[in-house]
Amino acid sequence: MERSGAGTMDIKAIALGLIFAVMWSSAFASARIILLDAPPLWSLALRFLISGGLAVLVARLLGQDWRLPRPQARAVVIFGLCQNALYLGLFFIALQRIEASLASIIASSMPLIVAGLGRVLRGERLSPLGLAGMFAGFTGVALIMGSRIEAGADPLSVALCVIGATALAVATLTVRGASAGGNLLMVVGLQMLVGSVALTLVAMAMEPLHVTLTARLAVAFAYQIVVPGLTATLIWFSLVGRIGAVKASAFHFLNPFFGVLIASMLLGEKISLLDMVGVAVATAGILAVQMARMGRAAT
Repeated sequence: MERSGAGTMDIKAIALGLIFAVMWSSAFASARIILLDAPPLWSLALRFLISGGLAVLVARLLGQDWRLPRPQARAVVIFGLCQNALYLGLFFIALQRIEASLASIIASSMPLIVAGLGRVLRGERLSPLGLAGMFAGFTGVALIMGSRIEAGADPLSVALCVIGATALAVATLTVRGASAGGNLLMVVGLQMLVGSVALTLVAMAMEPLHVTLTARLAVAFAYQIVVPGLTATLIWFSLVGRIGAVKASAFHFLNPFFGVLIASMLLGEKISLLDMVGVAVATAGILAVQMARMGRAAT
């Protein structure tokens, strides 16, 4: 999806990238608040129904067509299932038993998984910087996961997060073109609606609908719809359009830091010295991998 004419990393692009990273990283802490009063799959299905419906409605008012070209429609279905249903569905289930900071760190490893799978499955070559970054990134994430499991984190929930991040990485490698045919807001909305349908079907079969109506649930749910749901996604597409997908992806290296910081501030989750070391190593590794990818895209 990287375009040869992608723009430079100017002040506006940096500001958009920072805002996106903060919004995206805050999703795990706000999800944890939602799950105190509502079941994970039903909550996520309703969130995507509302967000997707709003996005499609606005897109139609702007003249965008929901009849997409076949390759783009295929990409929308794959991303809707893998990102919105499988990736976030598994993370929401896991967040019932693990801390938001740990979930955000595992989620942030997705660019590392993409790089690793690209090398194994496609034979994509990585520079020495990319290889070193991939090793460092996985080491940092493994360090944090190991210490949290020793401290009592649920291993099954950790495994669900790893599976979810891997599913999104596979979809990212498999389909490159969900936004290539234009209609960006429509694409965003349709992906969410695909995820909502899939999650509803699973929730009907597996999850009792029990909700405790509270003010914190209302605030957190509204926040999820507006901020990480719609606004962060639109900022991401704007950033990709401004500087290209490879350069935009570099901002993922900030997610471990912001994810841990926001979880600590919002939820009072404790940060150990080992956590800080692991976050620093993972952050440096993700940055190195993204810098290597930028160097490769520029050649």
